[in-house]
Amino acid sequence: MPCAILPGREDSNRAQSFRCEAPRRAVLAAGLSATLPVPTLGVSAAKAQAWPARTITLVVPFAPGGGTDTFARPFAAKLSQQLGQQVIVDNRAGAGGTVGAAIVARAQPDGYTFLVGAVHHTVAVSAYKKLSYDLDKDLIPVTGLAYVPDVLLVNPKVPASTLSEFIAYCKANPGKVDYGSSGLGTTRHLAGEIFNARTGAKMVHVPYKGSGPATAALINGEVAVVFEGLGSAAGHIRSGTVRALAVFARTRSPAFPDIPTAAEGGVPDFESLSWYGLWAPAGTPREIVAKLQSETARVFEAPDIKKIWFQQGAEPGGEASDTYAAFVKAEVGKWGKVVRDNNITLE
Repeated sequence: MPCAILPGREDSNRAQSFRCEAPRRAVLAAGLSATLPVPTLGVSAAKAQAWPARTITLVVPFAPGGGTDTFARPFAAKLSQQLGQQVIVDNRAGAGGTVGAAIVARAQPDGYTFLVGAVHHTVAVSAYKKLSYDLDKDLIPVTGLAYVPDVLLVNPKVPASTLSEFIAYCKANPGKVDYGSSGLGTTRHLAGEIFNARTGAKMVHVPYKGSGPATAALINGEVAVVFEGLGSAAGHIRSGTVRALAVFARTRSPAFPDIPTAAEGGVPDFESLSWYGLWAPAGTPREIVAKLQSETARVFEAPDIKKIWFQQGAEPGGEASDTYAAFVKAEVGKWGKVVRDNNITLE
């Protein structure tokens, strides 16, 4: 389900070429900085050095088959190979990813439970009236996993083969075109509302518990359109079960050069980036956080992982924890503005 929608050019933190220009570098270029919360030693230094000694759980706060899940599973498999311990993915969907995030925030900070979160969690900070956890205080940013642009997908039965044709179709059928999202308050939800405002499309929002169920609804004809990350949509695009009308980036994707940009379709300055990363419960020993970050960077040196990420149209993560933390902080601020500007409030 997680993307960074830019309704204009307000976000100067990142020059978003299709390859995402490694958002972490853009954050540094903007001079942003952040200091990681200082973990308390919940376990001894000796245990930290011996980590991992048992199974590690990666909590994916969305349903199987979505964007987060698409990257979490091959990452978990490769990380398991490197560490010599089992790394499992536990899907805990609900409330735009906040249910799973709360589970990790309350987990023991012993280095055996981590959150595979997404951009949606930076939106939730401002969109929800009340959260049962504090993203800044209860979770420690570890490193990024993937950065990938979003695409607008329609069911093949929709009578539109270009973005401009789709907009015309929506205008001819106001309030009759449903768009699915990965949940209330997620960036895909906001993308649809911003798209409505920018184009006059007047689509109707239908939330699901993750981008996997939303895409399944699109394929089954329950909804006409979804905004989805290129990574989780790649297989469906190649198989023809969905039709991609536009990629929300400044340039076309090298992996999908036939998909035009939104600007080419008549909607300029509308960019949308999905990103995914790792968080640890506050209090996790700094040695474990550092080791997980370094092992993640090593995952992305593997040729098979590089191939998977490229096929999904994604830029790999693995950046330093403080760099990732600065990026997350910038995203919280940016999305806070989008939420306020669009008067979005969720219970």
